[in-house]
Amino acid sequence: MISHRENNTQRIAGLDARAEALRLKPGMGIAEARAMHPDIDVVEADPEADRRLLEGLADWCDRYTPLVAIDGENGLFLDISGCAHLFGGEKALLADLMARFFHQGFDVRAGLASTPGAAWATARFATGQILAPGNERKFLARLPLSALRIDARTKASLESVGLRSVGAIMDGPRAPLVRRFGAELIERLDQALGRLEEAISPRLPVAPLSVERHLADPLSLIDDIERLIGLLAATLKVDLERREEGARALELLLFRVDGMVSRITVGASRPIREPVLVRRLFHERLAALGETIDAGYGFDLVRLSALSTARFDARQADLAGEVVEDGGEELAIFADRISARLGEAAVLEAIPVESHLPERAASARPYAQEEARKDGAERPARAAQQATRRLRLPDRPIRLFRQPEPIDVPATEIPDGPPLNFRWRRALHRVARAEGPERIAPEWWRQAADAPTRDYYRIEDAEGRRYWLYRQGLYNAQAVPRWFLHGVFA
Repeated sequence: MISHRENNTQRIAGLDARAEALRLKPGMGIAEARAMHPDIDVVEADPEADRRLLEGLADWCDRYTPLVAIDGENGLFLDISGCAHLFGGEKALLADLMARFFHQGFDVRAGLASTPGAAWATARFATGQILAPGNERKFLARLPLSALRIDARTKASLESVGLRSVGAIMDGPRAPLVRRFGAELIERLDQALGRLEEAISPRLPVAPLSVERHLADPLSLIDDIERLIGLLAATLKVDLERREEGARALELLLFRVDGMVSRITVGASRPIREPVLVRRLFHERLAALGETIDAGYGFDLVRLSALSTARFDARQADLAGEVVEDGGEELAIFADRISARLGEAAVLEAIPVESHLPERAASARPYAQEEARKDGAERPARAAQQATRRLRLPDRPIRLFRQPEPIDVPATEIPDGPPLNFRWRRALHRVARAEGPERIAPEWWRQAADAPTRDYYRIEDAEGRRYWLYRQGLYNAQAVPRWFLHGVFA
């Protein structure tokens, strides 16, 4: 027996068959139940664990349909439209689902109908049955009010005036019922009868393309899974070619025999559809996951889905029949494999930003995201950035510090000239050559109006090392400028 706290009182939340045989009921106080049967075992409810279990069962039900929604605290909705024939029909699908749940140790109640409301009532009051379309009214008429999924307060109000079945609601006048008991009562009735559309929102996005393989002999070795990925990718390629698209994100679902489901996702910086590339990406991802993938007694269903797709432009082949690769193709493949093993943030690309200050002039973004922008709505912005790059820009150091580091400058040749020497990280550097200054004014829209300017110098010391440093502010009677080292040249 499971208990939960309600209004500072421990009450029964769930019962097994033996507890029901003792005439215990949900909602009864635990003290009253113990007074009747002192030897009963009571376990405190764990809503979070129940939620995780329900989500795990929802993942497992993906083997029947991708349209799976969670219903409350103990139910699931499966939209099997267009899927039943894959399992030999609705009856065979329902029997297979209930049998698999039984072998996993669950006492499940399931029903099938043409509307979610009627299916909900069938599962709870006529488990295992299939309600034919058009029979919803006849079936619901003999059921109690709880079959309409109404709240307990409305149900109690209806019963207090003698309305105890769904048939009594069907035969009653609608307007008075709405005025007295609210519009939800009639809305639930119309949804169950199919008069009002009721949408089921799947808990996970539905992939536009999927291919799967049911296995008579479950797989448990990673090498066997990788070979099967190659076969599934070859089948997926045909559908992608027909749509003139490539996959940008791929998901591998491994359904274990005992009901556990593993979801493995990889991304591609450019649309891909070649089975070899798909297999390489999943090889890296599976290698990164390592022993975290528990095959148990094996996987009896493997599904490969394209979560997102993009237009795949065909490339011109040369006279020898070989496809002409563009310059970034190998880099994109390399970045995808590294990202699959180490994460999306492992490969970054510097993106120009509209700012005069060097530390703000570029931002690091994952390479895959930047490649996606090339193919998407930001293509004009990308073209503008490339046009900016073609302009002659001032020389910048190959290594730019995240934050400029302060240095000591004991003397300068002239007040506003480059330093004769400077001390950085306790080491003294004597200046042999200097070039500059390059003045960068403060960004008045971000900084204070009296923010100091920067005068940058390219410096070479006596040992040939080259630095990029700047003076912040000017020499005057009110303040002494400060010096900073901002980068190092090659």
